[in-house]
Amino acid sequence: MPTPLEYAHNNRDTFLTELIDFLRIPSVSTQAARDADTLEAAHWVARAMTSAGLEHVEVIETKRHPIVYGDWLHAGSHAPTVLVYGHYDVQPAEPLDLWETPPFEPTIRDNYIYARGAADDKGQLYVHVKAVESYLRTDGRLPLNVKFIIEGEEEIGSQNLHEFISHNQTRLAADSALISDSSILGIGKPALVYGLRGNCHVMVDVTGPGRDLHSGSYGGGINNPINALAHLIARLKDEQGHILIPGFYDRVRPLSAEERELLARFPLDESDWLRETGAPTAWGEPEYTLVERLSARPTLDITGMYGGYIGQGAKTVLPARAHAKISMRLVPDQDPNEIIELFRQFAHSVMPPSVKIDIHGAGGSRAALIERDTPPMRAAAAAYEATFHHPAVFMREGGSIPVVNRFESDLGLPTVLMGFGLPGDRIHSPNERFYLPNFDAGIVTSIRYLGLLSQAE
Repeated sequence: MPTPLEYAHNNRDTFLTELIDFLRIPSVSTQAARDADTLEAAHWVARAMTSAGLEHVEVIETKRHPIVYGDWLHAGSHAPTVLVYGHYDVQPAEPLDLWETPPFEPTIRDNYIYARGAADDKGQLYVHVKAVESYLRTDGRLPLNVKFIIEGEEEIGSQNLHEFISHNQTRLAADSALISDSSILGIGKPALVYGLRGNCHVMVDVTGPGRDLHSGSYGGGINNPINALAHLIARLKDEQGHILIPGFYDRVRPLSAEERELLARFPLDESDWLRETGAPTAWGEPEYTLVERLSARPTLDITGMYGGYIGQGAKTVLPARAHAKISMRLVPDQDPNEIIELFRQFAHSVMPPSVKIDIHGAGGSRAALIERDTPPMRAAAAAYEATFHHPAVFMREGGSIPVVNRFESDLGLPTVLMGFGLPGDRIHSPNERFYLPNFDAGIVTSIRYLGLLSQAE
C-alpha cells in the first residue's frame, strides 16, 4: 500500500485533469449572467469532496451563491480539528482581448496553467481536497479531524458567509483554520502571511444636466460632471500618495520598531519587483519603505472611471453623468464603515452645487494580524521547509481575505495562511496563471501539515 505522499505523486496527472475541469467553469460571482455557472462550480466542488472521501458534504443555499461544507471527524476527540477554507468564485475575466488564450479554456505553457481562477483560488483550495484524498485512499483515515467550508462570494465581500458563520458556530467549531489564498515569496521560497489588509469600496455617481448637451452651445455655462469628478479625484491624494481625506489616518495603528525591523528583513528585490509589475519606478509615501507601503499602509485607488463618449473619434457633448469606482485598502484598527462615511463627508464638502453627487458603499472587511508563534504556525513552517527545502519567511500581504477576522471573532480560531501562489501569477488580471510545480508541492505540503498539526503542541 502506498503512503499518502506516494499516492499524490502517482496520481499527479489525474489531479491536474480534474483541476482543468474545475477551471473551465466560469464562476464569476459578481455577474448575474454567470449565476448558473457559479452554482455549477459549487456542485463540482461538492462532488470532488465526496469523491475524496469527505463526509456530510452539502451544498448550502444562501441569498446568492451557495456554501459547500464537508467533514471527516473520525480521528477522535483527543485529536485537533482544522477548518479548511477556500472559494470557488473568480473575478471577471474582462478585458478579454488582453488574454493570450481564452480565460476559461485552461492552457499549459512553460510549467504554468493559464486560466481565470487558476491561482485565486481554485488551484490553491484544491490542493487540500487532494491531500485529504491521499490520506483516505492509503491510510484509510486522517491523522486529525477536518472540516471544509468553501464559498462562492469571496470576490464580492463574503457577506452571506459571515452570516452563515455567526449562525453555525457549533458546526464549524475547530482548533485552527487553514487558508491557501495567498502567495509565497518566489519559486522555492515559502512564506507565511501573518497580516492582511482590510478593504472597502465606493461607487461615485456625479450628475449635471438632464441630458447630454452640445459642448459648443452650452460649454462655459454648464459644469461638466466629468470635470467635477476629476477635481474630486485630484483632491483625494497628494503627489506622494498621502490620502487627504480628514480623519482617514486617525485609527491607523503605527508600525512598531520591532515590526519595521521584521519587514526590513523581507527579501524583496525592487528591480525584480519592477520587472514583474512593468512599472518604470516605485512610488508612494516616501517615509515608508516599499515593503511597508505594499503591505502595512492604507491605500486609496481609482479602479474605474467613465462617462461621456468613449467610442472611436470625437463627439462634442457635455455628458450628463460621470462615474468612478474607488477601492481603499485598510490596516489594523481602521473601520471600513467609518472610512466610507469619512469619504462621503469629504466628497460632499468639496463638490460644487452645479452638480449632484451620489455615493454608494457598504460593508468591506477589517485588516487582520495573526500571532506568529502558535503551534499551527510552527507546524506550517516545518511542512513548508520539508517540502521546499528552504525556511519560510514571515510576511504581510497587501490583499484582503475577509473571512480571517470572522474566524477569529466568531469562532476563536488561529488561522494559518499557507499560500502556494507566486507574485507574478497575475491574479485579478488578464492571463492569470498558477505554477504547476507549486500545485504539486501544495498537495505535498498539505499532507505534511496535517500530520504535523496532529502532533503540534
